[in-house]
Amino acid sequence: MKTNHFKKYKSLLRFAFLVVAAFVSSCNKTVDEPTLGASNPSSMDEGAGSWKPYILSSAGEIEVVAPKAVTSDYYKTEITKLKGVVESITPIQKEQVNYWAAGAVFRWNEIGRELAARYNTPPASTPDGKYPLPDAANPLADPKFPFANPPYTARALAYLSVAQYDALVSAWNYKFKYNRKSPSKNDQSIKALLPVTDLPSYPSEDAVVAEASVVILKAMFPGEVPYLEAKLAEHKNSRMLAGMNVESDILAGSDLGKAVAAKVMARAKADGMGAANNQAKTAEMIANAKAIGTTEPWVSQEFPPRPPMLPTYGSVQTWNFDKATLVKLRPVPPPAMGSAEFKKNMDELLDIAQNQTREQAKIASFWSDGVGSYTPPGHWHRRAANLCRENNFSEVRTARTLALLGTTLQDAGIACWDVKYYYYFPRPNQVSKKIKTSVGLPNFPSYTSGHSTFSGAAAELLAYVFPAEKQKLDAMAAEASLSRIYGLIHYRFDCEVGLAVGHKVGEYAVARAKADGAQ
Repeated sequence: MKTNHFKKYKSLLRFAFLVVAAFVSSCNKTVDEPTLGASNPSSMDEGAGSWKPYILSSAGEIEVVAPKAVTSDYYKTEITKLKGVVESITPIQKEQVNYWAAGAVFRWNEIGRELAARYNTPPASTPDGKYPLPDAANPLADPKFPFANPPYTARALAYLSVAQYDALVSAWNYKFKYNRKSPSKNDQSIKALLPVTDLPSYPSEDAVVAEASVVILKAMFPGEVPYLEAKLAEHKNSRMLAGMNVESDILAGSDLGKAVAAKVMARAKADGMGAANNQAKTAEMIANAKAIGTTEPWVSQEFPPRPPMLPTYGSVQTWNFDKATLVKLRPVPPPAMGSAEFKKNMDELLDIAQNQTREQAKIASFWSDGVGSYTPPGHWHRRAANLCRENNFSEVRTARTLALLGTTLQDAGIACWDVKYYYYFPRPNQVSKKIKTSVGLPNFPSYTSGHSTFSGAAAELLAYVFPAEKQKLDAMAAEASLSRIYGLIHYRFDCEVGLAVGHKVGEYAVARAKADGAQ
C-alpha cells in the first residue's frame, strides 16, 4: 500500500515538473534561433572585387599592403603560433568557433536585430505630462538611447549592411590580388576545425566584417560598447582558434574594416537623421494637410498626448533614388472623410472590431512587430539572412543581399514617413471610439501603412535575388499588409497604397542590383 502511494507521488511529481517546464517555456519571451552549422558557400564569387560599392569610389580606394611571403620567417613564426592556439582550444572556445562559423555577416546582422529589439521601447511620460527624449551622450539613462522604432531600425541595419558589403568588396579585391592561401594549405600539419576552401585568407573576411559592424553598431547603440567589443574579440579570436587565419590575416582585415566603416559613418553623420524629430515643423505640416483636403488631421490618442514620432524623417537622405523621385513616389490623397469610399473602409473595420476571427487575430499578432521587437525591417532582414544561408551564398554575396535590402527598407521608411506627414490623415480609432487596436497604438499618422510599404519594398527586392521564392515573398508581404487591417491599425486603402508604393521603392534597389556587376 505504501509502495502504491509512493508510485503515485512520484507520478504526480513528474507531472508537476512537466507542467512547470511547459509553463516556463511558454512564458519565455526570447526568440529561439535554430542551431546552425558552418556556412558552406556554393561559390567563392572570385570577381566580387569588381562589384560596385555604395560609399567607396572603388574596391582599391583604401590601401591594404601586401602580406609577407609564406616562405618568410615572419609567416613561419605565425604558423607556429597558430598551431599552439589550435592545439590548446577549450570546449567553450569550440562552441564560439561553431557559433561564428554560421557566417560573419549572418551573425552580425542577427546581433544588430537583437539590439534593435532591446532598445525598441518608447519613452514614458513624466509626472508633469512630458516625454523626455533619449540622450545619445547618456545612452543608459532613462529613457535609454536609442528608441529603436521602425525608421531607426531600418536606418541602423542599412548602414550596418552597407559597411559590411563595401568592406567585403574591398577585401575580395585584395584577397585575389595577393592570393595567400589558408594556413592549412600552406602547412598541412594544421588541422583546421572548419571546412577549408580555396578562398585566399588575406585579409580575413571575418575580421573585416567584425570591425566594420562594430563601428556602425557602436554609433547606433552607444550604450552597448562593452558588449560589442567583447563580441568583436570573440569573433576574431575564433578564426585563429579554428586554424583558419594567422594573425596578420586578422590584423589586415581589422584595419580595412575600420577604415571602410569610418567612411560609411561620415555619410551617416550628414544624412539628416539628426533633424528627423523636428517638432517645430508639425504646425506647418498640419496646415499643409488641411490645405490639400485633410479635414480632421491626426492627433495623438495617448494621454498625455505624445509628440509625433520623427515627423521630419521623410527628409533623411535616401539611398537608391533622389529627392525629386521621392516626391514622384508620393501617392494620391486618401479618400475624403465622409465619402463613400471612406465609409466602406470604416465599415470593414467596424465589422472586424465586432467579429474578428481567430485567424485574423493570429495574423495581426504575428506581424505586429511592435514594442520589444526588431520591427518590420528586422523581420525582413531575418528572412533575407535565412534565405542567404539556405542558398549557400558567400559572405560577400550575403552582404550584397542585405545591403540591397537594408537600403531599400530605409528608402521605404523615408518614403512612407514623407507621405504620413504630408497628408496627416487620422487613424481609425481617432474617427470611431468603437475601433480599439489589438496590437499597439502607433504615434504617427495613418496614411500610408508602414508595414505595407516596408513589406512591399522587401518582397520586390528579395524576389529579384531569389526568384524561386517570389510567390512566397509576395504572399508574406500581402499578409503583413493585411495584418494591419486585422489589428484595426489601418484602413484598407492605407495598406493597399502602401504596399504598391513599397513595390515601387523596391524597383529602384533592383535597378541598382542589375548594374552592380554581381550577376
